[in-house]
Amino acid sequence: MRHLFILNPAAGKGKTLKLVPAIKSYFAALNEDYKIEITKYPGHATEIAAQYSSQQPCRIYSVGGDGTLNEVLNGMAGSNSSLGVIPSGSGNDFIKSIDPDSPLNNIIARSVEGSAKLIDIARVNGRYFINIASLGFDAQVAHTTQHFKKLPLITGKMAYILGIFTTILQRKTNMLEIGIDGGFIEADALLIAIGNGRYYGGGMMPVPEAEITDGMFDICLVDNISRMKILRLFPLYMKGQHGKISDVHFYKGKRVEIKSASPIAMNSDGEISIVNEAIFEILPKALSFIFPK
Repeated sequence: MRHLFILNPAAGKGKTLKLVPAIKSYFAALNEDYKIEITKYPGHATEIAAQYSSQQPCRIYSVGGDGTLNEVLNGMAGSNSSLGVIPSGSGNDFIKSIDPDSPLNNIIARSVEGSAKLIDIARVNGRYFINIASLGFDAQVAHTTQHFKKLPLITGKMAYILGIFTTILQRKTNMLEIGIDGGFIEADALLIAIGNGRYYGGGMMPVPEAEITDGMFDICLVDNISRMKILRLFPLYMKGQHGKISDVHFYKGKRVEIKSASPIAMNSDGEISIVNEAIFEILPKALSFIFPK
């Protein structure tokens, strides 16, 4: 079996490159074919994953953060290859949906020796994502958080908290038309999150009941609320306890269609874009994912 490690040298403030000797050391004692590819520009991970997965089935490991994982997914989705993750970014959120208590030590050996199982993935506007997408306030928070993550001594969770408070000062709500499996909701919304996985933003839990094998999205809609209520919301949002607030609503569905009256920020696995419309589709058990041993 071929093992391909796609490494993003910019993830985790450069710490991913320190994993190269560990990968080589592990395979030195094995009689197995492996390859390490280091990305050189945004989107390169997608190109590498597409190239190798089109040749023959292999195990492809994303070495970086959730953004790197998204790029790799978009290169190999629909192939017969399996996807694994060596979490070494700032947040490393998707792996928490696989096993929130899984230690990161010895992760290379445990991933290579792990078993592949089928999980759900999703598409929004034709692009794959594996974890969570959100529109509105939260996507703007993610955009601002990216700036803070580049600063020294700032952890993923700290960057997210700083992003929240900065975005509160520029608070904006959006009129949304939301379709969920044929049902219709019109909302003046602060944000909406559509989740396959449970965690994002350095361990925050917008959809605490989400499962990666149930063939459904978990959806969290937060109404237009005041700045004071936002300050009350997010400590609970971080812990997945925000359902106790009356302005928070949860739904489940397989297809979600959102139209915004004005351009709105969207965050999909950490990739930020500006849209007026977003169509989400769940793809049940469409990806072979490597669960660490």
